[in-house]
Amino acid sequence: MANNIERRKTGYLIKRFLPYYAKYKRILVFDLLCAALTTVCELVFPLIVRGITGIVAETPHLLTVGLIIKTGVMYIFLRLIDTAATYYMNGKGHIMGTMMETDMRHDLFSHLETLSYSYFSETKVGQIMSRITSDLFDITEFAHHCPEEIIITGLKIIVAFAVLISINVPLTLILFALLPIMIIACMSFRNKMRDAFKERRKQTGELNARVEDSLLGIRVVKSFANEEIEKEKFDRDNKIFFEIKKFSYYCMAGFQSTTKFFEGMMYISVIIAGSLFLKGGYIEVRDFTAYILYIATLTTSIRTIINFTEQFQNGLTGLERFVEILDTKPEIVDKENAKELCNVRGEILFDKVSFSYPGNDAVVLDNIDIRIAPGENVALVGASGTGKTTICNLIPRFYDIDSGKITVDGHDIRDLTKSSLRRNIGIVQQDVYMFSGTVRENIEYGRPGAAFEDIETAAKRAGAHDFIMSLPNGYDTYIGERGVKLSGGQKQRLSIARVFLKNPPILILDEATSALDNESEKLIQKSLEELSKGRTVLTIAHRLTTVKNADKILVITDRGIEEEGTHEELLKLGGIYHHLYSI
Repeated sequence: MANNIERRKTGYLIKRFLPYYAKYKRILVFDLLCAALTTVCELVFPLIVRGITGIVAETPHLLTVGLIIKTGVMYIFLRLIDTAATYYMNGKGHIMGTMMETDMRHDLFSHLETLSYSYFSETKVGQIMSRITSDLFDITEFAHHCPEEIIITGLKIIVAFAVLISINVPLTLILFALLPIMIIACMSFRNKMRDAFKERRKQTGELNARVEDSLLGIRVVKSFANEEIEKEKFDRDNKIFFEIKKFSYYCMAGFQSTTKFFEGMMYISVIIAGSLFLKGGYIEVRDFTAYILYIATLTTSIRTIINFTEQFQNGLTGLERFVEILDTKPEIVDKENAKELCNVRGEILFDKVSFSYPGNDAVVLDNIDIRIAPGENVALVGASGTGKTTICNLIPRFYDIDSGKITVDGHDIRDLTKSSLRRNIGIVQQDVYMFSGTVRENIEYGRPGAAFEDIETAAKRAGAHDFIMSLPNGYDTYIGERGVKLSGGQKQRLSIARVFLKNPPILILDEATSALDNESEKLIQKSLEELSKGRTVLTIAHRLTTVKNADKILVITDRGIEEEGTHEELLKLGGIYHHLYSI
C-alpha cells in the first residue's frame, strides 16, 4: 500500500531539525543530564541485590542491621534524585518540545505566506492545516523524547554490557549475540511503519479537506438537498483512512511481536545457559541473580524502544511533511538589488507580454501590448476565459510572465520589491473575502494600525457607514466566518472601504459589481466612482453599462486585444464591442 511513497533520508531530516534545539540548549543539556541520572539510579539496583546476595551466600554474619539501613537510605536517596530528575524531564522537557513546536509552526506559517498563488491553487487547505497542527504536535513529543531515549537506552546497554562481561564473558556474549539479529529482523517493519504513518498523515489532510469543503459549502449542500451525497463522499475518504490505519497497525503489530519474541529468547537463553554454568560451577548464585535483574533492565529498554519507535516514526513523518513545505520554493521572489517603488504616478506598460499558467502549456496571453497613462481609467471587456483577470493578476506580480516586460512608471516590476509594488495597488474583486472578526478589523486590514477616524472616513466614502451603524455593535460588530452575517452588497462596500483606507495610486476593479442586485450595484457603483478619482484604474466588467465612462476600453478575445477606444468610438466601429453591447 505504501511502497511507492517518496521517502527523505532520516539523516537529512534530523539535520534540518537540529537547529531548533539551539535556543534551548541549556534546557536540553540539563534534560539529558537528568536522563542519565535516572538511568544510573535504575542500574544501581541490580548491583545492590548482587552485593547483598553475595554477603548472604559467603559471609552472612557481615549482613548487619546497620548495613541494611545504610543500603536502604542510599537507595531512597537515589530514588529521590530519580524522582526530581523525572519531574524535570516530564515537565521542562515537554515545555522545551512545545517551544520548539511553536518556533516550527511560526517558520512554517511564515514560509507559507511567501509561497505563490500557484502553490495554493494546487494544494488543499485541509492538507496544509493538518501539517501545521497535528503533524507538529507529534514533533513536540519527538523533540524531547528522542535525545532522552538515546541517552537512557545507550547508557543501559553500555553499562549492562560492561557489568555483565566483567561477571561472565561467555554468558554475556550469548545474550548480546541476539541483539543484532533482533535489530535486523525489526528493520523491515520500521521502514513499513514509516511509510504507513506518512500515508496516514496524508489521508488525515484529505479527510480535513473533505470536511472543510462540505461545511463551508453547507448552504449549497442544503439548497440542493445533497446531504446524502456529501455523506457518501466523506464515508469513501473515511474508509480509505481506515484501511491505511489498519495497514499501519499490522506493521506495528509485526514489529512489536518480533521484538517480544526476541525478548523471550534472551530470557530463555540466559536461564538455560546460566543454569548449565551454575551446575558446572562456572558462575556464582549472586552473579546469576544479577544477570536475571539486568535482563529485566535490558528488556525494559527494549520495550521502551518498541514504544518509542512508533513515536519516533510519527515524529519523523511529521518532520518530513514539515520539511516538504519548507523545501518548496516560492516562484515569485525579489531580486537581490530590488528597488522600492515610491512616488507612484500610475503609468502601466505591457510590452510584448506572453504568459501561460505554471504546469499548463495553454498560452493565455500572447505578445500583448498595453499602455495606460497616469490617472487613466481603462476597462477590459470580452468573453470569459480570454485573459482579462490574468492581465490584472500580472500587474501586482501574482504570477511572473513568460516573456516580454511589464513596467510601472518605467520600472520593470521584476526589479521592484513585491511589497512596495503591492502596497501601491488596490484590488476590489467580485469574490469578496472577509476575515473572521469585527467590521473595524476588516476595514483596518487596508492599513494596519490606522486611527479609528480614518477607518470611519473610509467607510463613509465607501457608502458603508450608515449600514455599519445599524449593526448591533456598530464598527465592533462580529461579522462571522467569511462575513456570513453580512449581505453581498455590505461585504463589497467593506472591501471598498478597505481600499479607500489603503489609498493606492493604482486600482484594479475585477467585476466588482457583477454578483450584486441592481439596487446594490447602483450604491457600489457610486462608491467605485468616488474611489477611482485621481487614480489609474483598470476595470474588468461584463456589464458594459458600468464602463461607458472609461477613458479607454480594450476588447479582449482569444486572439488578444481586438479593439481599443472609447465607448462611442467602439459603437461607431460596429465590431465586437458593438455586438456585445447590443446583446
